[in-house]
Amino acid sequence: MTLTFYIARRFLQMYLLVFSVFAAILLLIDVIDQLRKSGVSLGGAMYLSLLNVPESLYQILPLIMILSAIALFLGLARSSELVVVRAAGRSGLQFLLAPVVMALLIGAVAVAVFNPLVAATSKAYDRLAAQRGQNGSVLSISEDGLWMRQGNEAGQSVIKAERSNPAATTLQVVTVISFAPDGTPVERIEAASAELLPGEWLLKGAKRWSLTDQNPELSAQAAAADIRLPTDLTQDRLRAGFAEPSAVAFWALPSYIKALERAGFSARNYQVWMQMELALPVLLAAMVLIAAGFTMRHARFGKTGQMVLLALLGGFLIFFLRNFAQVLGQNGQIPVLLAAWSPPIAATFLALGLLLHLEDG
Repeated sequence: MTLTFYIARRFLQMYLLVFSVFAAILLLIDVIDQLRKSGVSLGGAMYLSLLNVPESLYQILPLIMILSAIALFLGLARSSELVVVRAAGRSGLQFLLAPVVMALLIGAVAVAVFNPLVAATSKAYDRLAAQRGQNGSVLSISEDGLWMRQGNEAGQSVIKAERSNPAATTLQVVTVISFAPDGTPVERIEAASAELLPGEWLLKGAKRWSLTDQNPELSAQAAAADIRLPTDLTQDRLRAGFAEPSAVAFWALPSYIKALERAGFSARNYQVWMQMELALPVLLAAMVLIAAGFTMRHARFGKTGQMVLLALLGGFLIFFLRNFAQVLGQNGQIPVLLAAWSPPIAATFLALGLLLHLEDG
């Protein structure tokens, strides 16, 4: 048990070291990029980078894991600790139990804690980007339905719909609230449906209230003809308005998926992402096994550089296959569970096969 805790502690220390090195490098690069493109002060660039870097770190967690495992096994081999462990009667698979369990725990903590943190920092970064003049999100999904915003020099409008088609260009049970430039509500429109046309919304079965009157209901007008509401929204802007799956916290994904489906949208991208998050601990454990298959050997055997290169190539290959399977799953070409779970499970079995071959000949 003491040996197991010792190996687990060494592995955790190595992982934190590699993670810190990557965090420092990415932070430095992002600060320079923020200073170049945003024109903010050094303190402002540092703040923006602290909000932006966690997402990049989260995306490369599998690569950080395999580098940490390679560094651990090479260090143990050079100090002859691997020889001592084997002389004590422990096989290679028993030795790997501690790093694999630690990888599973790191993956579970990443999904449960780091994922919501990344989602929160990404949203904060997007809000600041919108304030700096970049295009912000014009669409959001809630349990009440679909919400949009649009505006020009004359003021802003908020559009709520209970349901929509997948492209968000045809809405059902629509409410539009128009605001003056000072934020005062000036008009309300309710319609049975709305269709997005070039430069305008076509509202059908509509009724209009003027909110500047003392009694809006007395002056309300039921439209005999369709109402045309000018808009700056386009289908491309609406499509880009959906939040990226990585911007939704893991614990909020189930309710977000249900809200999307109630509003009439496809939630397949989010379903694939949720299953991939659940499979992340298995993927991290597979990275440890891949690294062990190539580098858990005595340093005197030679070809250390070649073995490290092969381990890295194996890790990059699994990382690429995982992303490729994600695209196939999001496009509906393969089932959701197959897209999320097949790469980490296949990598685990292949690495175990290599280890068994090396251990038992």
